[in-house]
Amino acid sequence: MSVFQTYLQLGFFHIFNLRAYDHLVFLLALCAPYVLSDWRRVVALVTSFTVGHSLTLALATLGVVSFAPAVIEALIPVTILLTCAANLRQAGRAGLSRPSRRRPESVLWVPANALAAGFGLIHGLGFSNYLRELLGQQSRPVLELLSFNVGVEIGQLLIVGLILLVGFLVLRVLGTPRRDWLLVVSGAAGGIAAMLLLNQFTGG
Repeated sequence: MSVFQTYLQLGFFHIFNLRAYDHLVFLLALCAPYVLSDWRRVVALVTSFTVGHSLTLALATLGVVSFAPAVIEALIPVTILLTCAANLRQAGRAGLSRPSRRRPESVLWVPANALAAGFGLIHGLGFSNYLRELLGQQSRPVLELLSFNVGVEIGQLLIVGLILLVGFLVLRVLGTPRRDWLLVVSGAAGGIAAMLLLNQFTGG
């Protein structure tokens, strides 16, 4: 395989992997408020997250920025907890009892995308640990960075597609109230994040 294909696959399987469950849980929490008809919003949201993590992934991999890995490992569950807190606040609002079909006026210039991009900056530093191990002493891995990011984005879009599909089955086929779905998913994601954070402080 070419270098591009190799790192494309590495990026895809790095995110589409149960060992990356912290990032998977974040994507789950990020997409929990949305339904299948909101797919444009979700694509914009995930792409905003990608823009954020691509920036710090490149800067950290190229040695422009440095950080303490333990701090990043603690901040990643914090991003999940904050996302879940925003979801729980939204669950208390009216109009979540059933999926909404009203298309939002904008899918790009919304606060949720800015927040996802900001959290992506933290997750990108987490991705960089893995990529730097793969690259070794290589100092200008431009092609590798590009293909790895593309692979991660493809994996993320597939994951959120599965999340939206499961949500569709739960909400439309099983008839579960949208508010209940949001509360259960956010509560479960928040619980996992709390355990991850606790492990960081206890060394578990």
